[in-house]
Amino acid sequence: MYEEKQYYVYILTNKNNNVLYTGMTNDLERRVWEHKEKLNKGFTSRYNCAKLVYYEIFNTAYDAIDREKQIKAGSRKKKLDIVNSVNPKWKDLYLDGEILALE
Repeated sequence: MYEEKQYYVYILTNKNNNVLYTGMTNDLERRVWEHKEKLNKGFTSRYNCAKLVYYEIFNTAYDAIDREKQIKAGSRKKKLDIVNSVNPKWKDLYLDGEILALE
């Protein structure tokens, strides 16, 4: 049976919500776990970005990459507006290994 793949664009922040990181993956639960465990050295481990505050789902990698580029090219205010539009309390959407639904 053919299973349709999904792709995700996501925004992480740190505990003080003052650093933003935008990424793309085909396995959001695994990728956020990797960020939380600091398995990949780089921006997110250096700035302690492991709090998932936003994500979008896409059916193709191309669409996800385009959206990731669009978000990254936007201003900080636009990124804040994106998160605030669906997660105004900036709660962590990754809980006990599972991704919570956006409101």
